[in-house]
Amino acid sequence: MNLNQITLPSLNLEKAVAFYQNLGFKLIVESLPRYARFECLTGGSTFSLHLVDKLAIGTGISVYFEVENLNETVKKLTHKGIVFDQLPTEQPWLWKEAYLKDPDGNQLIIYSAGANRKNPPWRIN
Repeated sequence: MNLNQITLPSLNLEKAVAFYQNLGFKLIVESLPRYARFECLTGGSTFSLHLVDKLAIGTGISVYFEVENLNETVKKLTHKGIVFDQLPTEQPWLWKEAYLKDPDGNQLIIYSAGANRKNPPWRIN
């Protein structure tokens, strides 16, 4: 199996669509006000937004977006007005990650992991 896409809940699709376009994702389906779908610029993955009446309570969903040069990506996005909760930080699991939230509070992690993404030193053979 291969992960095709993930759907995120949103209370305001117009606001969320503008946010994800500002991050650089390509809008490929626009069925506002209930649904929108984006294509990632590398790889074959997509993700969508779906209008909901209320958001889940608790930690919710975390979505990871991989980039080659995390520092450069974060710098470009910061200049576009994107606010990060945590700037790029080396993690004990050998990934470098930056954290932010979308307009609905969904946790986004932009990261760079290189070979450690699928092959960390502790990988099970």
